Amino acid sequence: MTQEFDFTNHSHRRLNPLTNKYVLCSPHRAKRPWQGAREEIKKSALPEYDPKCYLCPGNIRATGDTNPKYETTFIFTNDYPAVRLDQPEYVERDEPESSLKGRLLKTQGVRGKCFVICFSPKHNLTIPLMSGAEVLGVVNSWQRLYNELYEEAVKNVSPYKYLQIFENKGAAMGCSNPHPHGQAWCLDVIPTEVRDEISNMKEYYHTYKSHLLEDYVALEIQEKHRVVAQNDNFIVVVPYWALWPFETLLISKTHLKSIREFDEKQKEDLAEILKVLTTKYDNLFNTSFPYSMGIHQAPFKCDHEDDEEFSWFHIHFYPPLLRSATVKKFCVGFEMLGEPQRDLTSEQAAARLQELSGDVHYLNKA
Repeated sequence: MTQEFDFTNHSHRRLNPLTNKYVLCSPHRAKRPWQGAREEIKKSALPEYDPKCYLCPGNIRATGDTNPKYETTFIFTNDYPAVRLDQPEYVERDEPESSLKGRLLKTQGVRGKCFVICFSPKHNLTIPLMSGAEVLGVVNSWQRLYNELYEEAVKNVSPYKYLQIFENKGAAMGCSNPHPHGQAWCLDVIPTEVRDEISNMKEYYHTYKSHLLEDYVALEIQEKHRVVAQNDNFIVVVPYWALWPFETLLISKTHLKSIREFDEKQKEDLAEILKVLTTKYDNLFNTSFPYSMGIHQAPFKCDHEDDEEFSWFHIHFYPPLLRSATVKKFCVGFEMLGEPQRDLTSEQAAARLQELSGDVHYLNKA
């Protein structure tokens, strides 16, 4: 008798249409015993205010500047930025394409400005522990920053093309300061990941005469089993092509190109679903769940005139935990040399997240 293919037990590849790259899925490997590295779980209670924290209100930062005694969100220019405006423009050497240098040693100067976004004055909070109004304050700060830099860009006051807003949460993601904060890097180029996504969404539209993420939202709502949460304006799914074990994709249900277009209801819905998702994450392993989160949206200035029309607001969440609060996924070996690989299916991960509360945090359970 011929054995039927079983998605939960047989290896297969899934295409990520945003990147046009495959992910190898090997669900049978999730059954193997784990004798590898385990993360240390730090359960020490943080104070509401830490006099040694560079991000707490009223404290002196490493460079000598003093934080105001802020009461909501607080944004300041990063003291140790990855990119700067005050550097000379790079001039490409005049090497002919026929030379090896001209073909292989290509360089592009990058200028920009980096920001730190303190989500709350309270040192011991994270997004799932904040009130709905406090999370809305974070969303409002994202919109204000995007709008301010957008105006500078379109008026040619600055060379900016793109604003990458992101958060690294937890020591497992390289975050050295537990104070609730994210970052925003504003560049005079469009980063590779964003450029490739827009290019693939554009190609999809020209092929099928519809937006890729619009179709994907409709498909996920129809199939239901990868949906983690949704409200009037947003949906969270474990994407069919996910790499990280509990990776999620938060997508606007209608064609919002950037946070600049959000009205009050859309901002409230984004704040609500962010709190629901991050609460589910913390409840999964009863720990402050680490992740890298990043917003992808329309550039201020596009490489091609019509690219903005193919941008669609969405947020990627890449959490590293695999089996428990102590077992982390590593992208090594075949994943570095061949292609990305995961051990459980997106549907299995979604089922785990679906059954968790997004309203009551594990710390507040009776």
